[in-house]
Parts: sequence; C-alpha cells; structure tokens
Amino acid sequence: MQPDTSTCKQDPGVFIPVIDRNKCEGKAECMTVCPYNVFELGIVSPQERATLSFVGRLKGTAHGWKQAFPVRAEACRACAECVASCPEKAITLKRMAVA
Repeated sequence: MQPDTSTCKQDPGVFIPVIDRNKCEGKAECMTVCPYNVFELGIVSPQERATLSFVGRLKGTAHGWKQAFPVRAEACRACAECVASCPEKAITLKRMAVA
C-alpha cells in the first residue's frame, strides 16, 4: 500500500522534520508513512550519544542506538504523517528560514 500524498500541500523544503534524539526508539513508523522517503534508520553516533539525557541514553542502549534520520529532509512536503505516526512523539516539523 502506497502512502497517501493528498495531505502533502506544501512545497518541498519549506518545512523539515526534526527528530528528538531523547525520544526516538527507531520503530520506523515514520519511514512507513512518509510518501517522499525522507527517513532512514541509522545508528546514533558516539558524539550524539554524549549529548543525550539519561533517559535518552537508556532508550538508545535498549534499542541498539537505532533511530530515524531525516536523510532527505529537503524533500519533506509537511504532510505531518510522520508526526502523527510516531508512537514516541519524537518528530516535529520546523519551518525553514525564508531566503
């Protein structure tokens, strides 16, 4: 089943998804619902791990440090399917500065 693109009304690059590393558990729901393949699962780097809260480090350890990364953030069209699908509420959409 293909994700629905009817709610994606914004031009690409106006908004980008931001992942809260202290919340993401790498469940990949965002990858499943995103019609523009903005997300990939990856491993949190040791440098990023050092910046996490105690709870964030516990979650990271429990889930093998796998988390979602917006590797094609510029393709986001702000449909917010990823925001709605994330069970940890780890994703927000941030408006980019106007050039």
